[in-house]
Amino acid sequence: MRGILGKKVGMTQLFDKSGAVVPVTIIEAGPCYVTQVKTAETDGYNAVQIGYEEVVERKLTKGQRGHLLKAGTPMVRRLRELRYDATPSLSVGDVIKADIFAEGELVDVAGVSKGRGFSGAVKRHGFAGGPKTHGQSDRHRATGSRGAGTTPGHTMPGKLAPGQYGNANTTVQNLKVALVDADRNLIAVRGAIPGPRGALVVVSESVKQLRRAKKAK
Repeated sequence: MRGILGKKVGMTQLFDKSGAVVPVTIIEAGPCYVTQVKTAETDGYNAVQIGYEEVVERKLTKGQRGHLLKAGTPMVRRLRELRYDATPSLSVGDVIKADIFAEGELVDVAGVSKGRGFSGAVKRHGFAGGPKTHGQSDRHRATGSRGAGTTPGHTMPGKLAPGQYGNANTTVQNLKVALVDADRNLIAVRGAIPGPRGALVVVSESVKQLRRAKKAK
């Protein structure tokens, strides 16, 4: 599965060929370095490990430095692995740039969503809250009843309730690539992606599109 690591720069807008305004998210994608290639014969599965964001050597552990020195790549802070269905055509030391994707292609973007701390059910799950009339004073954003008091006598597992909101691995699928600027390592995708500005994201081929292509064959 083709993919690249990058940072979320922020959102802006572009004009398409018809003149319509398109909201897009700018991603600083790559350059990434292939630091390891795994095959089914040697490792039991096919994958490529890529590294991103060059740093000085002293900021890495001894194990990380040894791994990257063996691969002959620059010292990088981020390492991620991408699974492949077949033996990858990439080799250790190859450089992956933003032009791995083309304008109009569909991609999936994975990252860690913004952490919003402990939140109520109205904010976390979109509950309506209680009625705001008839003397109601303190139940406007309450969850209401989540189970009977006699049987079963407790809240069943999985019921929506207040709790930790955000700061979770999130993937947004089927985002269309609106712009690719390989010279500046930039990719613009239509719509929003997880995380705050500067967050690490993984841009990869659309899983749903790959499945449809396999079924078509």
